[in-house]
Amino acid sequence: MMSRLNDISLQSTFMGVLVAFVGFASSFAVVIKGLTTVGASAEQAATALMVLSIAMGLSAILLSLYTRIPVSVAWSTPGAALLASSGAIEGGFPVAVGAFIICGGLFVIAGLWRPLGKLVSLIPAPLANAMLAGILLGLCFAPVKAIAFNPLWGISIALAWVIAGRINRLLAVPAALLALILIMFFAVDIPEENTARLLQDIVPSFTLVTPNFTLAGFIGIALPLFIVTMASQNVPGIAILRIHEYEPKTGLLVSFTGIFSTVSAFFGGHAVNLAAITAAMCANEDAHPDPMKRYWSAIISGAGYVVLGLCSGLVTGFVAIAPAILIESVAGLALIGAFSNSAVLAFNDAEHREAAAVTFLVTASGVSFYGVSGAFWGLLAGGLIFWITDSIAKKRAKSSATV
Repeated sequence: MMSRLNDISLQSTFMGVLVAFVGFASSFAVVIKGLTTVGASAEQAATALMVLSIAMGLSAILLSLYTRIPVSVAWSTPGAALLASSGAIEGGFPVAVGAFIICGGLFVIAGLWRPLGKLVSLIPAPLANAMLAGILLGLCFAPVKAIAFNPLWGISIALAWVIAGRINRLLAVPAALLALILIMFFAVDIPEENTARLLQDIVPSFTLVTPNFTLAGFIGIALPLFIVTMASQNVPGIAILRIHEYEPKTGLLVSFTGIFSTVSAFFGGHAVNLAAITAAMCANEDAHPDPMKRYWSAIISGAGYVVLGLCSGLVTGFVAIAPAILIESVAGLALIGAFSNSAVLAFNDAEHREAAAVTFLVTASGVSFYGVSGAFWGLLAGGLIFWITDSIAKKRAKSSATV
């Protein structure tokens, strides 16, 4: 253990602190929005945020110490966006929690049983990206709606995001969040009793949620949450580690984060997974010149997540007293990059562009059928168009070959 302590450096410590701040600040609003949309109370959302942050912190610490590679872990931001676009589910938050538990179990199985992981990879990339783009679209409208709500406040938040993003992309969302805090401090009249309550409830209580398992929860939340998290978080997370010449044990990492997802689900947490963007921060030369010592950046970030998680009562209390549209505006700004990237990848393939468009439109409609969210139906409808297109193309190719 002493040799591992010798690997720590000021550079990796700074990067780890930055990763924790950026990872938490840039997406906690999306997580809270998603959880409350599917029925979580303010207390349940605070507990879930705390447990998710602690879970991803402990996962990063333990996996990085064991593997000696910079394993960065995050909560599923695309998954939270999926929840935010799904709307309330019949049966309320207990049904959503039951779906979260199933999803965590699927992560464990995907890590231990390779065929399931390979099955996810068989989902056509244009459709997976189109589904994600459709999920994110509604939230990305929020900054425009915030400007309509209050032009001065909405434009101030958007300008902070634009200007900071031109200096450093990673500072864009924290700058927008800082602008929101300044607006709340100087421009919004907050009753003194709310401020006092905010300071009293910094650390939320652990609130267990009794799960309810339903077919609608499985199809409408668990499956789409599993697919979107695997496709947009776990798979890119592994790819980024490999790009930086690490050889991660994919099954171990996915199943381990799946265990933490399952545990956090009992407290209302939706999913933790391998990180993508912050993984690149921990794995590049900015974390340490020596690739063999960069794992400490992920360990420090994990410790940072645990500390931030313990302050989640303060975070959710702030969200409760802030105008909802301003919180959604920060969340929407945080997701614009992910939306643009997924949209480009979805429509890049001309042959399957129509299938991607169907997936995108059905998902973005937000319409649920039989209690099942549009994300599932979008993937199903797009998959049907994709299969028909491929079948016709193969028949034509076969006919041309025989002529």
